[in-house]
Amino acid sequence: MAIDTILLAVGPGDADRTDRLASAVADVAGPTGATVVLAHVFTNEEFDDVLERLDYDPSGKPNSDEVATRHATIRSLSNALDEANIGYSVRGAIGDHAQTIVKLAKDVNADSVFVGGRKRSPTGKAVFGSTAQEVMLSSPCPVTFVRAD
Repeated sequence: MAIDTILLAVGPGDADRTDRLASAVADVAGPTGATVVLAHVFTNEEFDDVLERLDYDPSGKPNSDEVATRHATIRSLSNALDEANIGYSVRGAIGDHAQTIVKLAKDVNADSVFVGGRKRSPTGKAVFGSTAQEVMLSSPCPVTFVRAD
């Protein structure tokens, strides 16, 4: 199976694992020549918080792609992919994290999805759910889970 498009989906908890995510994606995208779609998924509340922190004019709401491009996590990943000479684009989306990642994977015709996360106990997953787990179960393509230390 050829890998042409990789979706690297990040959210609010991924700021501390950008190096690991970029490295994992580069290990696959570099040899295959795949294009990476950097996607930041925001809930409505997270999106509004980011708009406030980035000091956007409240009279006009920018699109989610523009906000994602300015987000520190995406900037860090962009820099790492630039250094590795890997082509990428940026997408922003607003909605439920897992459902929106799966929708983006379909929209960009991803051959592979990369998500980050941390180890959780079975009880933690049952009580709080797991975005990565839901993506793995619902994704239209293979998913690589990049665990934080």
